[in-house]
Amino acid sequence: MASVTFVGILSELVPSGILPQMTEGLGIEESEVGFLVGVYALASAFAAIPVVSATLAFNRKTLLMALLIGFAVSNIVVGVSSSYPVIVAFRIVGGICAGVMWPMIAAYGTRLVPEHMHGKAITVIMSGNTLGISIGLPLMTTVGLAFGWRSVFLVLGAIVAIIAVLSHFYLPVVKGEQLSKSNSPLAVLKMPSMLIVLLLTFLSVAAHYGIYTYITLLVELISFAGGISVALLIFGIGSVISVIVSAKYIDAYLRPLIVLMLAVGAISMAMLLTFKGTLVISHAAFFLWGLAFGPLVTMYQTAVTKQVDEARDIATSVQSSVFNLSIMIATWVGGLLLNCFPASGVKLIVYLSLVCFILAIIIAFQSKRTLRSSRGPSTNL
Repeated sequence: MASVTFVGILSELVPSGILPQMTEGLGIEESEVGFLVGVYALASAFAAIPVVSATLAFNRKTLLMALLIGFAVSNIVVGVSSSYPVIVAFRIVGGICAGVMWPMIAAYGTRLVPEHMHGKAITVIMSGNTLGISIGLPLMTTVGLAFGWRSVFLVLGAIVAIIAVLSHFYLPVVKGEQLSKSNSPLAVLKMPSMLIVLLLTFLSVAAHYGIYTYITLLVELISFAGGISVALLIFGIGSVISVIVSAKYIDAYLRPLIVLMLAVGAISMAMLLTFKGTLVISHAAFFLWGLAFGPLVTMYQTAVTKQVDEARDIATSVQSSVFNLSIMIATWVGGLLLNCFPASGVKLIVYLSLVCFILAIIIAFQSKRTLRSSRGPSTNL
C-alpha cells in the first residue's frame, strides 16, 4: 500500500521538479506547467466524493487495481504526447484516480489493524507519500535532467504497472460497504469536528503546496547552493525523519504533533524570507520545511478517523477533496502572483504560505477536543 501512495504522489508532483524542461519542451509558460499540477489536484478534489460514493460497495482490491491501471495509462500518454490539451486531459484522468485512491487506501489499511493502531497504519501507508517526495521526486528530477522530461513519465508508468502486478498477488481482499444516509458525505459535513479538520487541512495544504509547486523557481530566486536536486534531497531527509518520529507518537499526541509541525513550517518560511539564500541557513530552512511536510497527510487522515465510527472511506474522501482543492487553489493563486508580479511573485507566495501556517497554528491549538488522542463523541469541538 505504501508503494501505491509512493507512485500516487509522484504522478501528481513530477511536473514541479522538471518545470523548466517541460516549459521548453512543450513551448508553454511556467504557469501552464504549474497548471498541470493544479488541474490534477482539481480533478482529484471533484472526483473524490462522488466516485468514492459510487464505488463504496466495490471490492477494495479490485478497485485499487483499476486505479493503478488508470495511473499507468495517464503517465504513459503524458510521456508520449506533444499536445498540451491531450496532456491536460490525461492529467485529469490521473487526478480522478488519485481522488479515489487517497481516501480509499487509508480506510483499506485501517480495516486490517486494531483501532489503537490506526494512526500507525496510516503512517506506514502514507510513508510512500513521504518517500515519493524525499527519494522519488529528486530521482525523477535527475532522470528528467539526464534523459528528458518525457522519460520521467514513461518510467513512472512502468513502475505503476509493476506495482499493479504485485498488488494483484499480495494485497488482501476486503469487501466494500453499502452507502446509506448515516455514512453519506452530507452526514460527514454536518459534523462540526469534521469541519475543523477540513479547515486545518485546507490551510496546511495551501501553506505547503502553494510554494512547493514552484519550488524550482524558489531555488533559483535564492540561488540555493546545490540547485533543485540538493534542495529536494534535504527537504526529503527532513520528511523521512518526521514520518519515522510521528509514527511513534501520532496516536497518543495528535494535537501536539500537528501544532509542532505547523510551527516548524512557519519557521522555515520565515527563515527563507529573512535570510533568503544565505548558505547553511537556507539549507536548514529546507530541512525544517521537510520536517513539517512529512506527516501532513497522515496527521489529518488520522484526525478524520477519530471523528467517525463508520464510513471512513466517505469521511476521508471528503477530506481528500478539500486537500486537493486546496492544492488547486494554492497553485492557481501562485500562478496568478507569478504572472502579475514577475519580479516578486515567488516571494509573495512564501508570504502567503507563512500566513496560512499561522492561521492553522491558532486553530489547531484551540481544537483540543477535535484533535483528541482518545475517541469521543464526534460532535464535540
